[in-house]
Amino acid sequence: MYAFIEGEVCEKANGLLVIQAAGVGWLLNCSNNTLLAAPALGEKMRCYTYLSVREDAMELFGFSSREEKEMFLQLTSVSGIGPKTALGLLGSMPLRDLNLAILLGDVNALSRAPGIGKKTAQRIALELKDKVTQADVSAPAAGGAVPSAAPALSADAVTEAIEALIALGYSSTEARNAVSQVRDKSDKPEELIRLALRAMAGM
Repeated sequence: MYAFIEGEVCEKANGLLVIQAAGVGWLLNCSNNTLLAAPALGEKMRCYTYLSVREDAMELFGFSSREEKEMFLQLTSVSGIGPKTALGLLGSMPLRDLNLAILLGDVNALSRAPGIGKKTAQRIALELKDKVTQADVSAPAAGGAVPSAAPALSADAVTEAIEALIALGYSSTEARNAVSQVRDKSDKPEELIRLALRAMAGM
């Protein structure tokens, strides 16, 4: 019903954002990431929105980006995941890391979010894995440059794999040691991540 609301940020609280637009204060339920992305009070913001209508309530949800809104809709399509649980998962890690955890089936990372148990995390990974693309988990190269030589690509892949593992909660030492064990097996970061996770799991 509402694609987005654009206006002045009036209030920011735990899980809630109020934006004044057209003389109306719109109360938006949102993730911690959207709250962090929101500007200071009095400044202008565009929030992409989703209206949830139930028999006992109507709630408006706000997102700082179209990508976060799309992930919210995907999460709520999973059996047992309601809007509030989806917001908790969205706010538990950066969106790129969430996509990566789903792609890799990283149940431990997903289950760190409030209200997400191991079985629910497994269901999320299983049902949404095919909906995550490489673009969702790959940051563009600095300056938009495309590496021209295989050694440079390999170095970039190793660095990206290490950073991704750290973002998933592993220590820098754990990530570097795991990737070093498998770095010669692939020049693709997503494959290095998968192999490193298997190595750390003793598989």
